[in-house]
Order: sequence, then structure tokens, then C-alpha cells
Amino acid sequence: MLIGPQNSPVAATLSANLCALQQEITSCLQGTHRTADSVTLVAVSKGQAADAVRTLAALGQVHFGESYLQEALPKMEQLRDLELVWHFIGRIQANKTRAVAEHFHWAHAVDRLRIAERLSAQRPHYAPPLRVCIQVNVEAEPGKGGVAPEAAGELALAVHALPRLELRGLMCILPEGRGQEADRRSFAALRALRVAIETRGLKLDTLSMGMSSDFRAALLEGATLIRIGTALFGPRSGRSVG
Repeated sequence: MLIGPQNSPVAATLSANLCALQQEITSCLQGTHRTADSVTLVAVSKGQAADAVRTLAALGQVHFGESYLQEALPKMEQLRDLELVWHFIGRIQANKTRAVAEHFHWAHAVDRLRIAERLSAQRPHYAPPLRVCIQVNVEAEPGKGGVAPEAAGELALAVHALPRLELRGLMCILPEGRGQEADRRSFAALRALRVAIETRGLKLDTLSMGMSSDFRAALLEGATLIRIGTALFGPRSGRSVG
């Protein structure tokens, strides 16, 4: 829900982009027996200033995604007065698990049991369990993060057993530029994998799939969480590292 007009050109652009994206989500879901309320929009704010996040938050956006800790942590500190939900969507290295466990509400790219174990051990006792998704390399791309589909079930069972994590579902990132038909096949494969894992006694309610270039195909194949950067903020001028 949008909360009143903003006064700057940047705010006006963000407001227009958010409204257009919300309308697109609703349009994509027509005929699928789902509503926009079934989809969580994560605004990918990596590379964006804290002021832009604050503007989107004033427009009603709650969920934000970051990939680079060196950039994310100071930004989160600047915005600590806001009740936001922070998603770590980048690949998680062992030397960064403590910061992810201490500062984020979600971690989307868990693909190794060692990383999951560190996140569980380092999650503060006063915080609720860290919500996690297992990243699956659905297209077996060399050099890309994600567990192989055939190994995802065993990893899910092991992650589910960890005390300070809450396994919510599966996540994937697809190759770019393949077209909607190919994207839909890959997203459908992740959806089918979730169903297969659920037959082993786990309840998974999240499919984190779809970005600015392919979220329409993801929604048609059952995405419950989409990660959108460019369609909201516009192209980034540079890439942050961290």
C-alpha cells in the first residue's frame, strides 16, 4: 500500500516503479488462482543509498535484499529506526556467517551444510530462528552457487534439524537471456523439487525465484518471493564489493 506522495524526483520515480511492479504482479497472477498477497516482493537494494531504501519504506515496502556485507551493514545501521525485514541474498562465505546470522532475518543462498551449521551456531539466542532457503543450481552451471538438485533433499533434511534455523524453501538464480519458455521450465523444475522434498516430511512454503528479467515466468510457475532490483531502482551505476 502506498503511503502518500513524495516530493523529490527520485521519490516520484520510485513510487511510479513500485506501483507499476505491483500492477504487473497482479496481472501475471490472473488466472493462476493466486493473488498478489501470496507473493513477497524483496526490493534488492544492493548498490543503493540508504535514502532510497527509506523512500521505498515510506511507500510501504518492507522487505529488502542485500548481497555485500561491507555495504549492507552500515546501511542497515542508518535505517535501524525502521521496521524492515532484511534478506541476505548473496552467496554466503564461511567468514561471513556470523554477520549474516546476527543482522539478517533471512538467508537465501544456503547450499552447504557447513554454512548452515555455522549460521545456526552463530544465531543470537535472543533472536528468532533465521529463516533460510536452500539455493539449488537447477541448470548445473559451472562456477555458480547452489546444491545439485539430486542432493537438495538430503541437505534440506539436515538443515531442518538445526536448532536456530527455520527452513522455509528453495531458491534459484537462472542464466540470463534464455527466453520465457526456457525460464519457465527451470522454475517448474524447482517447484517440482519442492514437492518431492515435501514428501520426505518437510513443509516448505517458499519458492524464492525471479528477478527483474524473469519474475513473470517465475510467478507463472509458483514463485512466492521475487527479488527485484533494476525494475524498482533502475540500473546501478556501479557494483559494490563486500
